[in-house]
Amino acid sequence: MAHQTLNIDNKKLSLEITGVGTPIILFHSLLADSSSFKPLADDLVKTHQVISLNLPGFEGSEFVGGDLNLIADHIAKGIESLKLTEKPIFLGNGYGGFIALITSIRHPQLASRLVLADCGAMFSEPGRAAFRGMSAAAKEKGLEAIADVAMRRLFAPEFQDQNPGLVADRKKRFLALDTETFHGACSALAGLDIRDQLVKVSQPVLVLVGELDEATPSSMSVELHAGLPNATLNILAGLAHVPQLQAPAIFMDAIRNFINAK
Repeated sequence: MAHQTLNIDNKKLSLEITGVGTPIILFHSLLADSSSFKPLADDLVKTHQVISLNLPGFEGSEFVGGDLNLIADHIAKGIESLKLTEKPIFLGNGYGGFIALITSIRHPQLASRLVLADCGAMFSEPGRAAFRGMSAAAKEKGLEAIADVAMRRLFAPEFQDQNPGLVADRKKRFLALDTETFHGACSALAGLDIRDQLVKVSQPVLVLVGELDEATPSSMSVELHAGLPNATLNILAGLAHVPQLQAPAIFMDAIRNFINAK
């Protein structure tokens, strides 16, 4: 696996590249870093060149502010600098799904197709309030105060009970998150509404969502699917906000035909 650090407008953008084939770029969630794609990437690399981003403010990628448009433009410059010989597929989960979608809206020539897992175009008022509430609690008491809430947004209770080791690892990684990045993302997502922009996405899109997702409920994916000109929707039974980590084999089965299509 080759680690690269790109210098984009004097800001570091860190990523891992492995494998050969059609490039697929992975955009991770806010509550889960790029390692949440590791089980899936082990399968993807058999058929694709896998480019796993550390989004700005995560791991070795420098914070560029909370504005999702600026983040999207920053990542687009990074992708362009790779000079890929084939248009990549974007695969985003949660926060990464929003960024993959916005990057595609703003830079329509970049991606050949999109897989958008557990995201949407706008949060409901309770969803917006949840982001404001998490950010306020973290500012007052630190990320530790909302770690259990964050885990509940990632995984359904039954899964947490059955997989304590995985959840403990996820919690540890969440607590290592840069707080400025977290607050910026919460603010951006609480104010997001790109429903009127969806018509600009002409590429094929596969919209996936875990049936039990509390962070971005399936209704958001239903609305996203309806607003996209060329999209397919798949609701994954029994899964939650990070289906590619919870059940990588099921997730791979759900995307295989789509990512292999020519």
